[in-house]
Amino acid sequence: MGESLNGLKRNQMCGELRESHVGQKVTVMGWVQRKRNLGSLVFIDLRDRTGLLQVVFGEEINKEAFEKADLAKSEYCIAVTGEIIKREAPNANLPTGMVELKGESIKILSESETPPIYIKEDLDASENIRLKYRYLDLRRPDMQKILMIRHKAAKVVRDYLDENGFLEMETPMLTKSTPEGARDYLVPSRNYPGMFYALPQSPQIFKQLLMVSGFDRYFQIVKCFRDEDLRANRQPEFTQIDLEMSFVELDDVIALNEGLIKRVFKEVGDVEVNLPIRRMPYAEAMDKYGSDKPDLRFGMEIKNITEAVRGTEFAVFKNAIENGGSVRAIVAENSADMGRKKLDKLGEFVKTYKAKGLAWIAYKEGEIKSPISKFFDEEGMNKIIEAAGAKPGDLILIVADMDSVVLQSLGALRLELAKELGILENNKEFNFVWITEFPLLEYDEEEQRYVALHHPFTAPMDEDLQYLDTDPKRVRAKAYDIVLNGEELGGGSIRIHDTKLQEKMFSLLGFTQESAWERFGFLLEAFKYGPPPHGGLAYGLDRMIMFLAGTDNIKDVIAFPKNQNAYCPMSEAPNVVEEKQLKELGIGIAKNS
Repeated sequence: MGESLNGLKRNQMCGELRESHVGQKVTVMGWVQRKRNLGSLVFIDLRDRTGLLQVVFGEEINKEAFEKADLAKSEYCIAVTGEIIKREAPNANLPTGMVELKGESIKILSESETPPIYIKEDLDASENIRLKYRYLDLRRPDMQKILMIRHKAAKVVRDYLDENGFLEMETPMLTKSTPEGARDYLVPSRNYPGMFYALPQSPQIFKQLLMVSGFDRYFQIVKCFRDEDLRANRQPEFTQIDLEMSFVELDDVIALNEGLIKRVFKEVGDVEVNLPIRRMPYAEAMDKYGSDKPDLRFGMEIKNITEAVRGTEFAVFKNAIENGGSVRAIVAENSADMGRKKLDKLGEFVKTYKAKGLAWIAYKEGEIKSPISKFFDEEGMNKIIEAAGAKPGDLILIVADMDSVVLQSLGALRLELAKELGILENNKEFNFVWITEFPLLEYDEEEQRYVALHHPFTAPMDEDLQYLDTDPKRVRAKAYDIVLNGEELGGGSIRIHDTKLQEKMFSLLGFTQESAWERFGFLLEAFKYGPPPHGGLAYGLDRMIMFLAGTDNIKDVIAFPKNQNAYCPMSEAPNVVEEKQLKELGIGIAKNS
């Protein structure tokens, strides 16, 4: 049975004790990491969130404390009082390794069963076991370090935005469903039978309304929810750093956020971010890297070799060009000796991105090996090599198809090759880039209508307004994403603040005036009353912490995440509810047929 504190006060944290504390009487509290009985001495490594401290108990120090300490086992929660002394055998690998605590009294505050997982760094237990016993997993020093980084990052963000005139304001968690994008999580209403709230996918409309209200600069660190299939590093509930500013243009938003990025990465990760951050138009990113979130830590740019092969009788290239597509290539440096098995595997890889296949040329000194060489004479092969920018020893990889397929497949292949060739191993670089000038709209073949690439409130670029009626696909948006090492860290836009333009935007997206007002009426109503020009940005806080903490698993940076099936093994959520609760809500559960 555990002892109570009975007035005992902790006055030091385990991991903070140093030689300067020698001679001081302290009380520390924490968990037993390890116990060693050496006969006349018992050693306990005591752990709290700040680190480990060695505690020594001896019969000569205090016999009662010695005997009680010997009862302690792994993960017992204890309190110890005694004097800090120098260690006879210092441990240079431990921050507290020059000192130890001479245990004069001990309280066993609570006992522990043998834990189902080891409380240690670099645990190799299965993810579901870790999530089932998350409260134990979170005792591990590496997990605690990550969540301390998260705390510090959030504090730095709040301090920076406060210094720059932002007010932290909350927006509703129970709001109206506006299905445009991912599925909403719905919450049934007891007071309004048959009606539902939705959990917000973002505070977009509310933060715009705060600008209409005249608050000028708003932010919050807020939970958002999306009911979608969980791809890698996605969670059903995630956290955004959300901000909005009035009376600004694109350059103003970017400048302020560059300052935020520089501050957070320097103070939290000791990473120096050089400003200004490079900007790259969407069209250039797609053309060179096949992605709107390019990883710029390495080259391997996509080269358009269409002109070099125009006129060929090689059917794959010829058909692609005649159908309005293109032939493009990437070059893997010093990889001309790649084996056929690996090349076939890469060919299968691009097929998952709808490419029909992968042509290759191994360019060696005095020798060219390629399955397509029979379709080209020596001059033709040299034209391809020159257009691709290859040198002896390089491997050229080619895809021919419609541009969308070519760019997507080569963009993915570029990243796959970087992994395969170990290009990014031990790469500690933080390479930021702003992607700008996104298309305002994209055509959804399934729905037979235009959809907003970002959201329906994104403003078109002024010089492209003339194309809204005649050529909507040509219109670029005042939108911007901040990308780091191939991951989107955040994104935003300048918003439409003109009622007529907003109505035109809804019309382009296929909304009737009636349906637009039904979904977004409270925003359109507000826009009748002098909305200011405004814009903003939202960061994925979880993704930012992944970079700062050096982990590639989003679950590591969230205290209580869901697994890949959006299920919590610890709390067993989601779960059934009582029939009485369903009746109160007027809900029945349909039986699966």
